[in-house]
Amino acid sequence: MPSARFAVAFVACLLGACTTAAPPAAWEGRLRGNAVVVLGEVHDNAEQHRLRLGVLERAVAAGWRPAIVMEQFDRERQVDIDRARRERPLDAQHVVDLAGGSGWNWDFYRPFVDLALRYRLPLVAADLSNVDTTKIVRGGFAAVFDAAGIAALGLDRPIEPAWQSAQESEIDAGHCHALPATLWPRMAQAQFARDAVLARALADHAEQGAVLIAGNGHARRDVGVPRWLVLDPGRVLSVAFLEDGDDATPLSAFDVVVRTAPAERSDPCAAFEAREPKAAGR
Repeated sequence: MPSARFAVAFVACLLGACTTAAPPAAWEGRLRGNAVVVLGEVHDNAEQHRLRLGVLERAVAAGWRPAIVMEQFDRERQVDIDRARRERPLDAQHVVDLAGGSGWNWDFYRPFVDLALRYRLPLVAADLSNVDTTKIVRGGFAAVFDAAGIAALGLDRPIEPAWQSAQESEIDAGHCHALPATLWPRMAQAQFARDAVLARALADHAEQGAVLIAGNGHARRDVGVPRWLVLDPGRVLSVAFLEDGDDATPLSAFDVVVRTAPAERSDPCAAFEAREPKAAGR
């Protein structure tokens, strides 16, 4: 006999409120109550976005009411999200128009905004801006945060050598080995700051439950957002959506791994230009 959770999700699908007919995986049962979940992605993989949206649609249809925390909105844009929701409460495109930045394919992320609006869930702008990450690369944490802010985010904690090394390796690989090694530690600082800020946004909404929509690098327990969360580890679920053939990402860094076919794309390193984007660009 199907579970009540599946029955609710099945009815929701009949009513057109889900994106996939696949039955829920066992791990989806953890998406309830005050769970804190990081759902990773390869940013340009449409199938991963479709599957991930289906996961959230089923969980919300079954009664979960988490805050939707998004890497795709810089934290300064929260005021614009709130304004858009007041002006047009059910218009996801209006939220994107007022608060969304460039560099994202909003066709992939608009459905998550729509989900938050339809169910009146908190929609949280969570990431550091390019301006702030660049400041940190150039001047350290103090270029963006005062001493109290650094302490509140946990950025004053010592970084273990293995953690530092793993983060720098990710930055090197993520930039096609085109950056000088002298830049890696400073870019690692910016990445630590991004993960700490994303973790703070999750923690601020942890009482009701929260889900982070972000790249797989942020979902990693060893170097990503979960490492910065000061919560009972049993409440935190890290899920990676990885492409077939990705043998470089350590599977042990996640609680759950979902595999999909690779997206069609040109060689990302072919036209790489050395610059200072959002740290490792995860």
